[in-house]
Amino acid sequence: MISFIICLALLIGGYFVYGKVVENTFAPDDRETPAVRINDGVDYVVMPQWKLFLVQLLNIAGLGPIFGAMQGALWGPVVFLWITFGTIFAGGVHDYFSGMLSERNDGASISEVCGIYLGNVMKNVMRVFSVVLLVMVGTVFAVGPAGLIVTLLGNKGVTGVLANPEVWLWIILAYYFVATFISIDKIIGRIYPLFGICLIVMAVGVIVGIFTNPNYTIPEIWTHFTNMHPAGKPIWSFMFITVACGAISGFHSTQSPLMARCMKSEKQGHFVFYGAMVAEGVIALIWAAAGCSIYKITGGLSTGLNDILANGQSAAIYDVCIKTMGGVGVALAMIGVIVCPITSGDTAFRSARLVLADWFKVDQNKMQKRLMLCVPLLAVGAFVGHLDYAIVWRYFSWTNQTLAMIVLWTASMYLFREKKNYWITAVPATFMSAVSMTYFFCAEECLGLSTKVAYPVGIILAAVFLGIFIRATKKPMKA
Repeated sequence: MISFIICLALLIGGYFVYGKVVENTFAPDDRETPAVRINDGVDYVVMPQWKLFLVQLLNIAGLGPIFGAMQGALWGPVVFLWITFGTIFAGGVHDYFSGMLSERNDGASISEVCGIYLGNVMKNVMRVFSVVLLVMVGTVFAVGPAGLIVTLLGNKGVTGVLANPEVWLWIILAYYFVATFISIDKIIGRIYPLFGICLIVMAVGVIVGIFTNPNYTIPEIWTHFTNMHPAGKPIWSFMFITVACGAISGFHSTQSPLMARCMKSEKQGHFVFYGAMVAEGVIALIWAAAGCSIYKITGGLSTGLNDILANGQSAAIYDVCIKTMGGVGVALAMIGVIVCPITSGDTAFRSARLVLADWFKVDQNKMQKRLMLCVPLLAVGAFVGHLDYAIVWRYFSWTNQTLAMIVLWTASMYLFREKKNYWITAVPATFMSAVSMTYFFCAEECLGLSTKVAYPVGIILAAVFLGIFIRATKKPMKA
């Protein structure tokens, strides 16, 4: 429990200390923001800072820092270190720069931002990466809540049409269709902040339930500093890919432009982008602690956690909430884990629409043109929603962290051009390059090579990427 409290304190302190270092490196000023200058009443709408923070948190969170953190708990309390230091030195940096670089470029989608600083080839790569990732995220965040709703209804004895996950999947997709093209302040700006509060309250309820139950003890890192995964999966780089949301997630860079288009001042970026990432890190830390403490530790983590995770997100989250909060608190918790992923899913499809709009220069002021992009996007989402969920999630994980890698290299090039400390982004970019490339070579869904081959190749490729960047910094800049 002491190591959990230390990690929690580090996360909070990281926001005030390292978050300020990141902000000072970027140096926000008083220039007119896109929300003020463009203000089209659809995607560019000024919103107050507290709403920006809660909407950003809701957009980037969903089931990611909950289910991903519980999966990470299979490795034991060592996952606390990745969540803590990943959030402070990688995730927060990634989210801040993805949001602020979008804001500096008229609220452009992250693919367009990458093109500005890394060239047209990378722009096109990012366009494809972004759309594929966003459709997968939107689909994952539809299938998960649909299953959870059915689980809840089944526990209440409900049968028939309402107990069919296929029905709820189509209901959620229908909602996505509406929320994707209407003005951002109609639904998202009005009610999503309330759901953001629910997400926070839910996490607080889980940790209070753990602290007040004498049967639950959060294991210490120093007494369990080993790989405790029941299947023996290596920590590098599987844990770093599995726990994305709550440490660092490329998906966040696709969401940050939504709030970058709604900021009244650049100085709101520290609280909105870095702050929301730290809040997500805290949520992930709590759920990882739940996975490590509720399911007893024997030689490695008992198969209890592994078994409950094998039953899917719905069963795992429901089990934790019941055990920590009982019948009274579980209602709020279930609302949180049903609504929060849905609200991330609709903004995923909304972001995909904006990426395509920027890509093909489709004006989004008119509803007909927004529908022109929404219809095919949701059709593809409906198709993906009927694929094997486990396979979709695995591909999402690697794509997600590869996107984060590219965004960090983009921020590094921006800082180089501005003659600022680019190591603040180049170091995590190199680290995430090693993570992503190693996983690509050794994961079963990718090349499936042995770790003896994947480890050195992944690290060498990360070093090559760093070398290419350093070489680029030695070239004279164009005027």
